[in-house]
Amino acid sequence: MSALVECVANFSEGRRPAVIDRIVGAIDSASGVALLGAESDADHNRAVVTFVGAPDRISDAAFAGIQIASELIYMDRHHGQHPRIGAADVIPFVPLRDVSMADCVNIAHGLAERVGETLHLPVFLYERAALQEANRNLADIRRGGYERLKVALERGAPPIPDFGPRQMGSAGGCVIGARNLLIAYNVFLDTADVTIAREIARAIRQSSGGLPQVKALGLLVGGRAQVSMNLTDYRVTSMRCAVAAIRAEARQLGAAVASSEIIGLLPQDALTETDVVELQIANFDQSRVLEYQIAKLC
Repeated sequence: MSALVECVANFSEGRRPAVIDRIVGAIDSASGVALLGAESDADHNRAVVTFVGAPDRISDAAFAGIQIASELIYMDRHHGQHPRIGAADVIPFVPLRDVSMADCVNIAHGLAERVGETLHLPVFLYERAALQEANRNLADIRRGGYERLKVALERGAPPIPDFGPRQMGSAGGCVIGARNLLIAYNVFLDTADVTIAREIARAIRQSSGGLPQVKALGLLVGGRAQVSMNLTDYRVTSMRCAVAAIRAEARQLGAAVASSEIIGLLPQDALTETDVVELQIANFDQSRVLEYQIAKLC
């Protein structure tokens, strides 16, 4: 593959392996793409599927996954720790090699129109692909989750879909966009008190006056309090910086960092061998490095 686009598709299913396998299989069988990884978590009730492909092929793979998810996941029955609005919850495109952000925006717009018209899902364009400023921030679209959004659409209240119907069906809505590389990174505390994780998340996230380019939530996962983060620019706020801030906040609240984990892939320059130990990353190996996975394709 020469020109490469990455898609990190998030689906609202982490408890039914057969459903996840169907979604992953649909993506993996699409022509001109390569599956880099798929992982799921029952507490979040979410699956993250990472794949790359040529700019003219990756949209078909994403559509295949969205179609299967919309057929097999019923949002009125869905419950989990992670915020969500739909079966195919978030579908971002990321420029990797010989591809511009404008190219990814065009891919997102084309897919959004196709999903809205063919699958009849309300579709919201976010980040660099946003057509409405009110929809640019993913957190603003997902605030209150599927349940709040369903009511809002019935009332004609924002957020307003860019494509598709202005009402929710059983598969909910879909957010599609274009963005730069980010790192999905979770830090577990040595406590089950989720209020501590929530207080830490509030203190460190940018929207609350904390660290720049950091989005954070406090969740209860596997009986442990977790600070779940998206580092939207790891060169501005690194993993090391984020963990240092969490440790400082946790210390004041009588807690400590127990371990951390990476979700999906991360760029090679985001992490050193020393960081793996010092940040207590429990699930790191070379397969987590984006460049390592891409090199295997050549």
